[in-house]
Amino acid sequence: MILGIGTDLTNIDRIKKVIDQHGARFLNRVFSICEQEKTSSARNEAGNFAKRWAAKEACSKALGTGLSMGVSWRDMTVSNLKSGQPTMHVAGVAKKRLDELTPDGYKSTIHVSITDDNPWAQAFVIIEAEPML
Repeated sequence: MILGIGTDLTNIDRIKKVIDQHGARFLNRVFSICEQEKTSSARNEAGNFAKRWAAKEACSKALGTGLSMGVSWRDMTVSNLKSGQPTMHVAGVAKKRLDELTPDGYKSTIHVSITDDNPWAQAFVIIEAEPML
């Protein structure tokens, strides 16, 4: 069963401008160290940060909270499998909210899809619950 769906569209140039203006202060507030290390070495740094930003926004919407009710940017971490497929890990208040959404006897999975086409980055998140066998 689907527990939540979220989407976000982010302007890459806006994210680049914020990075240029606020640098590490902005990056440390929004992105984990692992996300920063992976993204800072990318060819299109601003585009990669924008995709992760969009994925976190989409995830917060799928959780039904947005970035409120205690859910923060750093509660959500985007990483990639060896295949390149994006994944979402939640912790803190976001994890607590996910646990509240997931019915007893079910296991939740967060599906993430991200893309960009300058100047836009977009993400979709679907939270699914499957019965535990």
